Amino acid sequence: MATLKFIDEPTRQAAVKQKLVIRQERQRTSVDADFAAEMVRQALFEKYGESIYSSGYKAVTTLRSAQQKAANQAVWQGIADYDQRHGYRGPEKSIPLPEDKEARATAITHALEELAPVSDMQPAVVISATPQLIRAQLRDGEVAEIGGHSLKWVANWMAGKKGRKLTAGAVVRVQATGKSKSWRLVQLPEVEAALVALNPKDGAITALVGGFDFNRNKFNHVTQAWRQPGSSFKPFIYSAALEKGYTPSTLINNTPLTLAAEEAGGTAWEPKNYDGSSSGPVRMRSALTKSLNLVSVRILQGIGPYYARDYIRRFGFDPARHPPYLTMALGAGSVTPLQLAAGYGVFANGGFGVKPYLIEKVTDKDGRLLMQANPQVVGGKAPRVIDPRNAWLMTSMMQDVVRYGTAARAGQLGRSDLAGKTGTTNDARDTWFAGYTPDLVAISWMGYDQPKSLGRGETGGQTSLPIWIKFMGSALKGVPQKTWAMPSGIVTARINPNTGKRVVPGLADELMELLTEAPSPGITEHFYQEFVPADDSTVEPAADPEAPVDPGNPEAAEPGPFE
Repeated sequence: MATLKFIDEPTRQAAVKQKLVIRQERQRTSVDADFAAEMVRQALFEKYGESIYSSGYKAVTTLRSAQQKAANQAVWQGIADYDQRHGYRGPEKSIPLPEDKEARATAITHALEELAPVSDMQPAVVISATPQLIRAQLRDGEVAEIGGHSLKWVANWMAGKKGRKLTAGAVVRVQATGKSKSWRLVQLPEVEAALVALNPKDGAITALVGGFDFNRNKFNHVTQAWRQPGSSFKPFIYSAALEKGYTPSTLINNTPLTLAAEEAGGTAWEPKNYDGSSSGPVRMRSALTKSLNLVSVRILQGIGPYYARDYIRRFGFDPARHPPYLTMALGAGSVTPLQLAAGYGVFANGGFGVKPYLIEKVTDKDGRLLMQANPQVVGGKAPRVIDPRNAWLMTSMMQDVVRYGTAARAGQLGRSDLAGKTGTTNDARDTWFAGYTPDLVAISWMGYDQPKSLGRGETGGQTSLPIWIKFMGSALKGVPQKTWAMPSGIVTARINPNTGKRVVPGLADELMELLTEAPSPGITEHFYQEFVPADDSTVEPAADPEAPVDPGNPEAAEPGPFE
C-alpha cells in the first residue's frame, strides 16, 4: 500500500510494528458438536487416510440435533452453576485505560481482539466499577451493565477484601441472561464436565459433549477420560449379587467394618458411609437407594471380588481396570462415560449388550455409499448378557433411587419411567449421574483434568444430577412415558421390612383386606421365583453376622453365560 502511495511512511511503519493477530474462522453449524465431529474425523482418517480432506466424503451421524443442543446447554449450565457456588477467581488480566477517549477505545479493542467468545461468555473490559454497578465494554462497543443480585457473586472483589479489587481496566467475561438480556459476570471455568446419551436398543449415540469447550480443551472426556465411577458402579455389584442368591429384601449389616490390607489392595481400610452413619441390618433395596457404602462392601465380600470382576465383563467393562479388591464395591476402578453408558444400557434394554456407535453412514462426493452402520439391535443380533429378571429387578431398585434416594431431585421431571444412580468418589474428585428410561440412557460427569476435590458437599446429586435433569427435561419433552414389562420368572410377595422375610397373612388379615380393601401387612417386593424368602414365622439357625440373612442358595445361583 505504501508503494502504491495509499499510505504514507509513518503509517506504514506503525502498521509494521503492530502485532499480527490471526483469527481462525470456523464453519458455523446449527448445533455445536465439535467433540463428535473430531471422533468422526479420526474414524474416517483411520479408514481412508489423507483422502478424506479432498475427496468430498460425507458422514451422517446418529446424533439428534435437539438432544445435542440440550446436552450442550446442560453441560454449560452445570459448569456455570458450579462456578457460581465457588466464587469469583478474578479477571483474566488488567490493562491501563487512558483518559483520552480515542486512546481508550484503541486500548479496549487491542485487549479484546485476541480473546474469542467461549460458549456464550463474551470478553469485555470493565470501564467503571462501584459496589452497586459494573459497566463493561464488549468488542462491538456495547456496554454491559451488571448490578443487583448479579453482583453478589463478586461482592468480595467489589469490597476489596484480601487485597483483591475489581477496577476499571479489568478484562472479564460477561453473559447475557433471560429474554430481557440482562447481564451477569462469569468466568472461564477450570472444572470440566461431560455428557453422553445413547439409545439402549441399538447403541446409537444421540448426544455427546466431551467438555466445556472444544477450542480450549480438545480432550474428549466422554471417550478418553478414565475416571473412578464411585457409587455409580454399585449397580453392577448388586446385579452380580442377584445371581448369587441375594434378593432386594436380603438383610445386610450396615455396621462399621475393618478390612485387612490384602482385602483392600495394599492398605488396611475402614470404609464409611458418606455421612459417617451406621446401623443394623438394612434391606438390599434400601441400601442401594441410600447408597450405603458399608453394605456394598459386605455384598462384594459375600459374592467374592474375583467373581464380581469377571461378572462385570458382561456390561462391557475391562476387568483389568478393576482390581479384585473390596474397594471395587465403591467404584475404585476406572471407566469412561461412554463405557458407563453402554453398561447402564444393559439394564435399560432388559439385559442385552449393545455397542455404542456414532457414524450412521459415509458417502462419497457423488453420493455413493462407502460405509453403513450395522448395529447389534435388541431383538435381533444383540447378545443377551444378563438374565432379564436381573435387569428388571435392578431397574426397579434404581427407580427407588430416583423416587426416594440420592437422586430424588429428578422427581421434578414428573415422570415415573426414570431409573439411575448417583456417584461420588473419595474427596469428591469425580461426580456422576447415570440414568435412563426404556429408550434413552444418559451419563453426566464432572471433575478436574488434574484430579482434585470439587469441594465440600459437591456430590453427584449436587453437580452431575442437575446436568442430567436439564438434558432429560428437554430430551423427553413430549415423549410418552413407558414402563419396563415384568419378565416371567419373577414372583411378587409381601415382606416384613424388618426381617426381609415373606409375610403370610392370617385369617384376620384376609378378612380385613376383603372388608376394607386395605393391603395385607408388610411391603411389596419382587424376587426370582427360585429365591423367594422364607415365611416370617419360619425359625432358622442363627446366621453369620457378616453374611446376608437370607441369601438363598448361592451355589445353585452360579450364573452361566447368556447368548
